[in-house]
Amino acid sequence: MKWKKTAAYAITAVLMAGMLAGCMSKGSGSAAAPKVTLKDGKYDPVLTITTAKQLDENAGKYLNGESLNDNVMTRWGVEKLGIKIETTLLGGDAGNYNTKLRLALTGSEKLPDLIPVYDTSLASDLIQSGQVKDITEDIKNFMPDRLKEIYKQYPTTFNPVIQDGKVYGMAISPNLTEGEVMLIRQDWLDKLNLKAPTTIDEFEKVIAAFTNNDPDGNEKKDTYGFDFSGKDSYNTGWVSDPVMIFSAYTGKSLPGQWYNDNGKLTYGSVAEGNKEALAKLRDWYSKGYLNKELATQGAWDALADFTEGKAGIIIGRPWLYGSVKDVEKNIPGAKIAAYPTIKGVKEAKTYQSGQLNDGVFMFNKDFNNMEAFFLYYDKLYDAAFGTGDFKYGFAKGYDYDIVNGKVVFDPSHFNQPLQNAPSPSKMLFTKNAPTVSEAGKTFYDLANGAKPDTGPLMSAAAADQTTKDGYVISYENRDVLLPNAFNGPPTKTMQSSWEQLSTMEKETFTKIIYSKEPLEAYDDYVKQWHEKGGTQITEEVNGWYQKANETDVMSSMGLK
Repeated sequence: MKWKKTAAYAITAVLMAGMLAGCMSKGSGSAAAPKVTLKDGKYDPVLTITTAKQLDENAGKYLNGESLNDNVMTRWGVEKLGIKIETTLLGGDAGNYNTKLRLALTGSEKLPDLIPVYDTSLASDLIQSGQVKDITEDIKNFMPDRLKEIYKQYPTTFNPVIQDGKVYGMAISPNLTEGEVMLIRQDWLDKLNLKAPTTIDEFEKVIAAFTNNDPDGNEKKDTYGFDFSGKDSYNTGWVSDPVMIFSAYTGKSLPGQWYNDNGKLTYGSVAEGNKEALAKLRDWYSKGYLNKELATQGAWDALADFTEGKAGIIIGRPWLYGSVKDVEKNIPGAKIAAYPTIKGVKEAKTYQSGQLNDGVFMFNKDFNNMEAFFLYYDKLYDAAFGTGDFKYGFAKGYDYDIVNGKVVFDPSHFNQPLQNAPSPSKMLFTKNAPTVSEAGKTFYDLANGAKPDTGPLMSAAAADQTTKDGYVISYENRDVLLPNAFNGPPTKTMQSSWEQLSTMEKETFTKIIYSKEPLEAYDDYVKQWHEKGGTQITEEVNGWYQKANETDVMSSMGLK
C-alpha cells in the first residue's frame, strides 16, 4: 500500500470531542502489565505487545490450524524472545483500517500499544489527540545500533510525525522501493513482428496493434493495449500505473505529488504537460486502446484483464509478474517479458514515484516497553541481512525449506509441497519484510556474476527469470524514482480544502479521458485549483518545507 496523503482531512466536532474523551479514558493497558525481566535476550514472563493490522491482498493466509494471533511468526516471538505480538485492531483495505483507528480515537475501541499508520492526516490527528507517545528519548536510548544506521539514511521519513521538536513515531522499514517496469505480452509482440516500445510514438504503435491486429489469433476484436487504474489517482506508485504517460510530457512533475523544483515545491497535477498527456489518453481511450473501466478499477482489480489475456501491457513493480503470470499457464503460448519504461517527449527518461517507507509506527502513550519493541523489530531485520534465526528466510517450510541438504525456495518442491505457501512476512507487524540493500541489487549482483551464498542472494536466485529481469531493469534505472517532496502533516488550508481539490482533480482527469468534458476543461481545473485553495496550500507547503529543512531532530534522537 502506498504511503501518501488521503483526502480525509476534515474532522468533525463530534470526532474531536470523542478524541478528547478517549484521551482521558483509554490506555493500552501496558502500564498494568506484570513486571518482566530481560535475561539472555528473552523476557520472563512473556511480555505482550498489542498491535493494529491492515490486511492487504496477500495477507491473512495461513497453514491449517494457524490464525492471525497464532502462527509461525507469533510463536517464534514467544519462543525466542519472550514477546507475544497480539493483533487487537484489524482492518481490511486502507479506508476500513483508517476508520477503525479513528473510532479508536473516539474511545469506542481501544488503541493498541503499537499503531501502524498509513495516512499522514491520521498521523497528525493521533498526535493532536495526545494519545500517542513522544519517542524521541526512546529512540536515543533503546534503538539498536544496526537500526540507527538504517534510520540515519532516511531523515525525511520522520517528517509526518514531528511536532514542536518532538518525535511521535518512526518510519516502517525505511528503504527506497524498487521502481516499475513494463510487463508486455512477448508472444503478441512476436506474432505482430513488433519490438518493445521505447518512446511514446512506439508505445502508441504497439497498443494500437494489440487492439486492432488480433494478437491472440482468435479472429475476434477482444483485446486491447494498455491496462491501468484511474480509480484512486493517476499515479498509483506500485501496480497498474499510468504515471509513465504523464511523465512523458511533464518530466519530474508527477500527478498527485509535490516536486522540488530548485528549492520550491510545486504540485505535479497542475504542471505544464498534463494537458498533453490527457489529450493522448483521451485519444487512446476513444480508439479502444485502454481498459474501458479504468476509472472504476482499483490498482489491484485492474490486473484481471492482463491476467485473463485481454490486455497486452501493464506497468508495476517487478514482483507484479508473480501476480499475473497465470496467463502463461492458462493460455497456450502466452509469454510475458519485462522492459524498461519508455523515454519522455522532452526528457531522456520518464519518472515514477519513489517510496521511502510504507507508513509509520506510532505508540500508545501508555506503552512502556519500547525496549522490547526495538528488540523484536531489530531481530526481524536478520532476514534482510541473512543472519540469525532468519538466515535463509523467516520460517522453514513457509518461505524456504531444506531438502536433501539444499536450501529450496520453490514451495512446490518443499518436503511437504505447498501450492500457495503463506508468506511469513505478511504475518509481521511491519506488513512486509524489512529490506536494507538497494531494491533490486541482489538480482543485479547475480546477473553480474555474484555467487548465491547468502540467504537474500539465494532467494533472488530462485525467482522466476522474468522477475529477475524486472528487478535488474529496476535497479539499473533507480535514478527515475522521485519520493514525494511533501510528506508532512496536512497544512491548515489542506484540512479544509484538499478533499475538494482532490475530487475535482480526479473527476476532471477522468471526464477528459472519457471525452465527457472537452480538453479545455483542464485549463479551468488549473484555474479553480489555484482559486479554491491551491495557491495558499502551495505557500503553506513551501513554508513547511523550509521549516523542515531548518529543524534538526536527528541529533536529539542520537541519529547524527
